[in-house]
This record gives sequence, C-alpha cells and structure tokens, in this order.
Amino acid sequence: MTLDDILAGLFPNGRKIEVNGAMISGQAVLSGGGPIHVLGIIEGKPLGVDEAIVLARRVIKIVKSGDRAPILVLVDSASQRMSKRDELLGLSEYLSHLAKALLLAETEGHRTIGLLYGGSAAGAFIATALATGTLVALPGAHPAVMDLPSMARVTKLPIDVLKAKAEATPVFAPGLDNMVRTGGVHVVWDEAAPLAPQLAAVLKRPHGQDDRGRLGAERGGRQKAAELAERVARTAGSHREARHA
Repeated sequence: MTLDDILAGLFPNGRKIEVNGAMISGQAVLSGGGPIHVLGIIEGKPLGVDEAIVLARRVIKIVKSGDRAPILVLVDSASQRMSKRDELLGLSEYLSHLAKALLLAETEGHRTIGLLYGGSAAGAFIATALATGTLVALPGAHPAVMDLPSMARVTKLPIDVLKAKAEATPVFAPGLDNMVRTGGVHVVWDEAAPLAPQLAAVLKRPHGQDDRGRLGAERGGRQKAAELAERVARTAGSHREARHA
C-alpha cells in the first residue's frame, strides 16, 4: 500500500496532513468523529538530528495543547543517519529526546500508536515505532533492531552462529514475523480490510496497558521478559514499602 492509500483508508472522514521532505505531520478525523494527531518519518529516509528534533518538538507541542487526542506515528525509515555531522552533534541524545517525548505524551493522556508500514532499523526504530504505547504493522513491513552482519561485528560472534541463533530465537532475528513473536508488534493489520475500524479497535484498548512481555511469552518469542519484569516490579514495591514502614 502507498502512503496515500494508507491515509485514505485510515481517515475517510477527512485529514489535513503535510509532507515535508522525509517527515509527515498534521491532524485527521477518526471514524468516530474525534481528532487524531499524525506525524512520522517516511519514504525510507534515515532519521537524523534534524528530523528527530522537529518530530520531538511536534510531540511536545501536542502535549502542551492539553487536548489528549491520540497520536499516530507513521514509520517507514532507514536506520538513524550515521554521518559524522550527526554523530558530532550528539545523535543518540536527539533520538533519546524523541523517544522520551513520545513516552511523555503517553503518560500525559495521549494514546500513542506506531504504524510500521515500511522499513526501519536500529536507533530510528527504537526512537519512533518502539517508543509508542502500541505498535501495529502492515504486511510487508520489515523492521530490524540490528541486522546480523552488524550484530556479528558488535558481538564478535561468527555470522553462522548468529544465523543459527536467529532461527531458534526471534530476539536475534530481524523481520516482521520475529518482531510479532517477541511481542514488539501488537498486531499486523489486514490490508485487504478497511483500515479505519482496525485503528478504532486499537484505540479501544486500555490506556497504559503494556503487554509486550506477556505477548512475547504467549507467542514463544520472549519466554522470560514478562516474568522478570513482574519480579522487578514486586521487588521495587517491597523496597518502597520497607522505606515507608
């Protein structure tokens, strides 16, 4: 599906959305009549300091508006822009700022939904798609937190060893199916069905419910994440109670 097809399918009641280079932003009307903010990185372009700060500024402006309307983050990017200029300007801090802005929006009452419809990788994927409260995807999306050759350079493990691990453990493997199995992607939408009702169904989910760990366990992609997160939460709760006893 093209971006125009996606937007038309999501917002048959109208939209006012602008594309500026590799970025998209604006507002639309949900099928139920309410407003939704739209922003994102598109056209398979890398996410650098310039794009990250503009997107973060947009999210913060939405939060300051106080309307608590949901935010849809469209994602079709390369990885982060690995240029000398971006690195010297502190690219990691810009990406972190964008991710924290999205997390702030979620805590301030805005539902944040990521829609991965193309590619994305590494820091760009983490700072956009994975920073939203709920991530959905369309068939054909191709995410990768890190590709196997890059992973081999970082871990110093032979590529054949990593390929074997990727076949047995989704956490090691790129691709949409593996991201679904780990619980990172909540659901893959049916592109043959109307998109607006599928977005409405996601928005009906309880706000603040992060069930990625549980989904990862149920789908066999991450066996221990939910259990460990629960143990950490219990331990932290016990320490708080002990301090106030």
